[in-house]
Amino acid sequence: MNNHDAIADVLKRGVVIPALPLALNKNRKLDERRQRALIRYYLDAGAGGIAVAVHTTQFAIRSPEVNLFLPLLELAREEFDRFLQSNEKPIIRIAGAIGKTRQAIREASAARDHGFHCVLLSLAAFQGSSNKEILNHCRKISEIIPLVGFYLQPAVGGRQLDVNFWREFARIPDVVAIKIAPFNRYYTFDVVRGVAESGRADEIALYTGNDDSILTDLLSEYRITAGDRVINKRIVGGLLGHWAVWTKSAVDLLEAVHNGKFDNDVQNASVLANKITDCNSAFFDSANNFKGCIVGLHEVLRRQGLFEGIWTIDRNERLSPGQKAEIERVYRSYPELNDDDFVAANLDRWMA
Repeated sequence: MNNHDAIADVLKRGVVIPALPLALNKNRKLDERRQRALIRYYLDAGAGGIAVAVHTTQFAIRSPEVNLFLPLLELAREEFDRFLQSNEKPIIRIAGAIGKTRQAIREASAARDHGFHCVLLSLAAFQGSSNKEILNHCRKISEIIPLVGFYLQPAVGGRQLDVNFWREFARIPDVVAIKIAPFNRYYTFDVVRGVAESGRADEIALYTGNDDSILTDLLSEYRITAGDRVINKRIVGGLLGHWAVWTKSAVDLLEAVHNGKFDNDVQNASVLANKITDCNSAFFDSANNFKGCIVGLHEVLRRQGLFEGIWTIDRNERLSPGQKAEIERVYRSYPELNDDDFVAANLDRWMA
């Protein structure tokens, strides 16, 4: 089995893929020590991959005055390679690629050259474009590196993409997975139906990015009639900003799902699903239309000692009024969901 097949196999089995936050110091410069510690945390927690240079990492890393896109790819590659020196477990390396075609080609090429396996392709730059225009863009990027499709929620810059788009997108030979993150059940179904009708349902892994319904997505099975076939399809893992914190607990959760722990326990599964959604509401600042979604994650990482502060590239980003109290509330309400003990036991080693 070659490396491409091995990675595709891991994707199809389903893994935890945190979306990497950006570690900055008080001068809003890269805190390399803490950035490396964060990646080491994810890998030791059992994550099956990491997504770098995505929304949670802050799109502004690409601006000339910040210029952190390539340094982060290089730093992540070094940590991936370091981990593999003592572990045989394959780690899926995903880089974000954004913008119109020229920019996305440049970023996809950089990801390939830095040893990444695929790109999470944002289509936010194509707000007024037709399906045909967007699909042409996707095909050009797929000639460089395999694609993970991305249905981004409109509240943070995404756009609606219909079932016809997803059917044709899934027919691109080098599409290996899709992150479904519209925060909308109707739109989520459009993606699954499109994949089912594409003829490539067995080749494409579905990942939840719906941070508001993580466990519900992981427990759901779809049965969709496509022509003369009934396609059974599940969302097998998650590529999530929410899983950028409490990652060890996320790994344990996905393992429990895969082992069938909740198959005959609908009530307890529903209770747990709602607890997770409540935590996400605090972290992502749903009360303020997700304005504090990045700094909310930073606050959790700060509490655990992984981050020194909650600084972001944009000096205007801060916790919304009441958001810190909400994070403290869910910490008190659901102590079984955090992984603070795991972090405390390993933090010094990761920071070394």
